[in-house]
Amino acid sequence: MLLDQVVPWGRLASEYINMFALTPQDMLGRIIDCAGGPSSFNSELTGQDRRITSCDPLYSYSTGQIQERIDTTAGIMLSLTEANKDNFRWEEFRSPQQLNQMRMRAMRVFMEDYDAGKAAGRYVTGELPNLPFEPDSFDIALCSHFLFTYSDVFSTDFHLASIIEMARVASQVRIFPLLNAFSSELSVHLEPIMQRLRELGYGVEVVRVAYEFQNGGNRMLCVSRARPEG
Repeated sequence: MLLDQVVPWGRLASEYINMFALTPQDMLGRIIDCAGGPSSFNSELTGQDRRITSCDPLYSYSTGQIQERIDTTAGIMLSLTEANKDNFRWEEFRSPQQLNQMRMRAMRVFMEDYDAGKAAGRYVTGELPNLPFEPDSFDIALCSHFLFTYSDVFSTDFHLASIIEMARVASQVRIFPLLNAFSSELSVHLEPIMQRLRELGYGVEVVRVAYEFQNGGNRMLCVSRARPEG
């Protein structure tokens, strides 16, 4: 992954909790945030003595390199949001400008924690569909705004391999949202992937959550490994 191909866009821990319907009990477990990027979820939850690991190819870069890329792309993301504002619900965030402020706040928290988190092994360089972790290293694997979001870039096979890989390292997988980026269109990959996962013996469920910023984007995909018989 080349840094000039990345558009960093961080989300707050409060958003993660609502996007993934994380309960207090969930957050006592071991959580892996796949394609975590510059979100503040890891930093905020680590400050509450939770066990969070984030994995992203972005983490191969230095603090200075990531900050420079954030500075370069922040205005681009604001312009894209303004151009597509009718695709979003302006309730929690009152305007594209306020959204941009919250995203920048999340990324500042991430940047302040980044070097210490890398040293502690909380920010790990890696990417789907090949994660650098042993089987069953985590209880829950999360993936926010990557799978299904870029359905025009990544194939059904890529999505399927990525979900199976997350299920290898965690007993439950949660993916949000199920829509394409900057639209309210359901990913074309969702139905064939759900069917294939069921054929492979995985538990598959679409769950409504208490978060909707993208119009219609209030559901996550939950995937769990089938329990062995007997």
